[in-house]
Amino acid sequence: MTPPSPPVPVPASTGTVTTSVPSRLDRLPWSRWHWMIVIGLGTVWILDGLEVTTVGNIASRLSEDGSGLSISSAQVTGVAAALYVAGACAGALFFGWLTDRYGRKKLFMVTLVVYLGATAMTALSFDAWWFFTFRFLTGFGIGGEYAAINSAIDELIPAKFRGRVDLIINGSYWLGAVGGALLSIVMLNTDIFPKDVGWRLTFALGVVLGLVVLLVRRHVPESPRWQFIHGRGDDADALVTSVERDIEREKGRPLPRAEGEITIEQRKSIGFGLIARTVFRSYPKRAVLGLSLFIGQAFLYNAITFGFGAILTTFYDVPSGGTGYYFAVIAAGNFIGPLLLGKLFDTVGRKVMISSTYLLSGLLLFGTAWLFGQGSLNAATLTACWCVVLFFASAGASSAYLTVSEIFPMETRAMAIAFFYALGTAAGGISGPLVFADLTSSGVVGDTVLAFQVGAGLMCAAGLVAAFLAVNAEGRSLEDIATPLSATSSGTSGTSSRGAT
Repeated sequence: MTPPSPPVPVPASTGTVTTSVPSRLDRLPWSRWHWMIVIGLGTVWILDGLEVTTVGNIASRLSEDGSGLSISSAQVTGVAAALYVAGACAGALFFGWLTDRYGRKKLFMVTLVVYLGATAMTALSFDAWWFFTFRFLTGFGIGGEYAAINSAIDELIPAKFRGRVDLIINGSYWLGAVGGALLSIVMLNTDIFPKDVGWRLTFALGVVLGLVVLLVRRHVPESPRWQFIHGRGDDADALVTSVERDIEREKGRPLPRAEGEITIEQRKSIGFGLIARTVFRSYPKRAVLGLSLFIGQAFLYNAITFGFGAILTTFYDVPSGGTGYYFAVIAAGNFIGPLLLGKLFDTVGRKVMISSTYLLSGLLLFGTAWLFGQGSLNAATLTACWCVVLFFASAGASSAYLTVSEIFPMETRAMAIAFFYALGTAAGGISGPLVFADLTSSGVVGDTVLAFQVGAGLMCAAGLVAAFLAVNAEGRSLEDIATPLSATSSGTSGTSSRGAT
């Protein structure tokens, strides 16, 4: 039985509402409405993957004479990459707080506009400082996207589909990475584009695709769960009623009766201090879990992806213009992992799947490091090993976002995502590029082996933490996994008592 957690103070109430909105949302069958949410919110991950991968692959072109930009390849893959991640961490915290305060819809529109504006300005770069500035601001927008979108997705998708949908959406980053890798091959071809034009058009294409996403996203609604807690219970009820009618017409049959209500003391805002106390005082084990998962996946990915081009060119004489083909292959493996394994997170269960994907990917990377150190691999077989490692690692990494977005109370959701993303990614995503760039480009086999072993070790450690602390959240309502801070104990049915796991 779950032990009771310390009592958490709640801010002043603006009224009380008893609602069945959560159970009504969770009992909905999959429909066109859910596809609209997935397309409107999930496709930005493709843009993120496209952008990050393209920058990594065109680093060699940016550093060449005649590129129109005075910058070195090491500055692109080291300093600029670290600034991008630093911006993402800062953006996650800033926009995460605003998302919990002002709503999901307002912020997932604002963050996309920030991302698009910064990307457009990157295309106009004329000096290194300009490029660095707008890489930071691009990351700032993307970090906000992570917080706003993951919280909205989890609150709109039915409980029985939540795991697989969240994993596949987060994994769609790698569809963009495939596109970015292949696009870089074209953009590096000076027979098609001049040196100072191709890389600029790459960023411009990202802006065009982002504008299309923006048009679709206008139709994605505010989270009804956020609405009824923040004094807009009538709006939440009207929205869900409209969705129910549309789905009944689509399916040609009435929906089953929703079971369970929850009584909420409505709040206009939730203070940051309350959020911090809730996460660390009421849910300390869950806090350790979230931090472990994010640090583990951040270091594993930095050990491989930030140095893959340097490894291929340094040890296997792969031309810089051809590394995109190899990266397209490992990016495809990254997307296939969540696509094929995602359903198991809803059926086999969170604890088993999270711990096993982390442990398997870590152990497989240890094996890859040993084979590399023995000189047993070539460019093709090393890429094949990376594909297998990342097939499991990608599902595990995506589950980190799923985990922190569902195991904390609704009022803290966006900020919890932001905090663990920022802290974990800062540890692995800022220091990672700076450390691994030196190790993987030194030309010393032992240095690259060490980079692989660091990433593998931290991934295995996170897997062990998950084996003990992961929450069995599959098929459960968000309000059952972590009762909202504003819920009244006397008016709740179909939810568990507030507690830590």
